[in-house]
Amino acid sequence: MMTINVGVLLAVVVVMRLRRRTQARSRVEERNTAFFVLALGIVIAPTPLGQGIFNLIHQLVTGVSQAGT
Repeated sequence: MMTINVGVLLAVVVVMRLRRRTQARSRVEERNTAFFVLALGIVIAPTPLGQGIFNLIHQLVTGVSQAGT
C-alpha cells in the first residue's frame, strides 16, 4: 500500500504552478494558486517544520519592528 503526504503533494502542485510564465496566467489560475499556497500553509502549520518557520518569521518581524523604533 502506498501513502501520499498531503503537504508534499501540495508543495509539488504549488511549485509546478509557480513555474509557469506569468503572462500565460488568468485571474482564475492565480486565484487557484493562491488557494493552493494557503492550503499548503494550513497543512504545514501544525508540524515541527511549520512551527520552526513561524518562529523564524516571528523573530525577523520582531527584530525589524524594534529596529524601527
